[in-house]
Amino acid sequence: MARKEDPAFEITFYESVLRRDPRYTDVIELLGGLYTKTGRISDGLRMDRKLVKLEPDNATAHYNLACSLALLKRKTDALRTLERAIALGYTDYDWMAKDPDLETLKKSSDFQALIAKPKPQS
Repeated sequence: MARKEDPAFEITFYESVLRRDPRYTDVIELLGGLYTKTGRISDGLRMDRKLVKLEPDNATAHYNLACSLALLKRKTDALRTLERAIALGYTDYDWMAKDPDLETLKKSSDFQALIAKPKPQS
């Protein structure tokens, strides 16, 4: 039998883990996603900022932070953070182009230029 998702239970559980270990980066990342998924965008932003502070070279953390900023319609900050994520090695350009979290940026010429940059050869 498949386990039914219960975001409220998961949030409560991970918050209790985080109280015991405030630097547990995996839990911070999970909570950020759960908060965002349940519409608690400001709480998600708080977790994303915390993760970026703990792991300043983590490209995915910067990407997630850019998504939270975009969801809050903070376009300039979101674009700057997205550019940082790319500089740190975030390369999923196809996902960036269709990620619903970045919807507020997609008509921006700056966003279009950012995802159109030449991709590094792998």
